[in-house]
Amino acid sequence: MNDAEFEQLRRDVQYLKDRQEVLDVIIRESRGRDRHDAALTASCYWPEGADEHGPVPFSAAEYPEKANKGHAGAFSVNQHNLANHSCEIDGDTAYCETYVVGTMLSLDGQTCTMAAGRYMDQLEKRNGEWRILWRRSTVEVAMQGDASWLYTPPVKGFLKGTRDREDLSYHRPYVIGGPGARW
Repeated sequence: MNDAEFEQLRRDVQYLKDRQEVLDVIIRESRGRDRHDAALTASCYWPEGADEHGPVPFSAAEYPEKANKGHAGAFSVNQHNLANHSCEIDGDTAYCETYVVGTMLSLDGQTCTMAAGRYMDQLEKRNGEWRILWRRSTVEVAMQGDASWLYTPPVKGFLKGTRDREDLSYHRPYVIGGPGARW
């Protein structure tokens, strides 16, 4: 391998590393909101950043708690599922579009709302770390339906998530048949 080929390989590996780290931040942010882990969500934003989730943008400092409060006030469960992801990296700035489908179970557990939209994120890399600077969110379609299936025999005994650090995903090692919230 000559010097030019080695340099191209180095650039390609750095690009792939940066792209994966950017996606990891976006995934970690959704996990933080689903688990109501404000510290995890906050770790994904630069302090002067902001999130435009609805009609009023929130500063990165206030967004994690506001998001948790909003979800807890309207839903008993929320889950953000990420799909298509495009990412343009320009030096230490990344521009991303990530499709999201949010599912939210009503407080009484009787209905489920699904809303699909996109996140348009601008991330910056500082001292080797990627974080979100600006996020704009869309809602493009939604539907609502009966959630009574959750209370039927096929689901009885299934594990279910919790909105705290007691959620199964925080426990190490994973133990088959171990404790956990169940339907």
